[in-house]
Amino acid sequence: MHPAFSVIFLTTLIGAGQGLFLAMVTGQLYAIARFLPVQADQFYAVGSLVALLLLAAGLVSSFFHLGRPERAWRTATKWRTSWLSREVIVLPVVIALVAAYGVVHWMGWNQPLFRVGESLRVDLTLILGVLGTLASFALFVCTAMIYGGVRFIQEWHTPFTVTNFTFLGAASGFMLAAAYSAWIGNPLVTFFGTWAVLLTLMGMASRMAHLIQNAQIKPKSTVQTAIGVRHTVIAQKAQGATGGSFNTREFFHGQSQSTVERMRLIFLVLVFPVPIFLIGAAYVIASPILPILAFTVQLAGLMAERWSFFAEARHPQNLYYQSVA
Repeated sequence: MHPAFSVIFLTTLIGAGQGLFLAMVTGQLYAIARFLPVQADQFYAVGSLVALLLLAAGLVSSFFHLGRPERAWRTATKWRTSWLSREVIVLPVVIALVAAYGVVHWMGWNQPLFRVGESLRVDLTLILGVLGTLASFALFVCTAMIYGGVRFIQEWHTPFTVTNFTFLGAASGFMLAAAYSAWIGNPLVTFFGTWAVLLTLMGMASRMAHLIQNAQIKPKSTVQTAIGVRHTVIAQKAQGATGGSFNTREFFHGQSQSTVERMRLIFLVLVFPVPIFLIGAAYVIASPILPILAFTVQLAGLMAERWSFFAEARHPQNLYYQSVA
């Protein structure tokens, strides 16, 4: 498949935004349980603002992939059958909840609404945080299933598509939370960094299993089935045209196999071992810069990972259209 940069930016940026929001809510829940020191409301408000900016940037980038952006609203009308429609509906819900969560913290509207038991005081920030968490996980599933639900692309039609999007998005968000904490000198950098490492390791296990599965795929379609000829020896010489077409632009990346393999190696290095090493080194030398560098490197690696995700998907139509005369 052709890796559209607008979709690469969309999926990586909103994933990091969702992950950062989840990190903020996780920090608040740990503080409520008295496992972490209570942070000022501004800490959660600014973190939510950064998450909101990432979500908005991802949403804006998606419009560059549309032929008629003014008709984008119509994509929400097929929510009963389309994962894209569900994403279009859930994404604004997540944005609204993240924005409300940040505003409520910024305004200090944290008076308890009611109690659960003797110790748990439920306020508006907690309710919005829980709702935003549920919506964020729903968005991970909707975004991943846009591709995971495509049955005829075997590289995508697997549960690993959902786990990859979820773990890698959450890992980048917690890595950003560690970078944010390091930037402002907050002691939670260790907490968020540890979670980021754990999620990165889970993402690595999921992505490696995905790569192994893809390497063992036996294509259901062949050149013979593509053109309806059952002869045992068929070699394509041309597609009947001397130039490119919509089919060759949209369903094939146009790069050499060595480029695809090189990109795979790049993301395997940048997404997993390098950020983990940088976070570990930050613990040892108490560096405020290394967590920021870890997030930057991982985000760049995630963009390479998403490029590889699209490029390694083999659309059956490429059996006929991949080769130009």
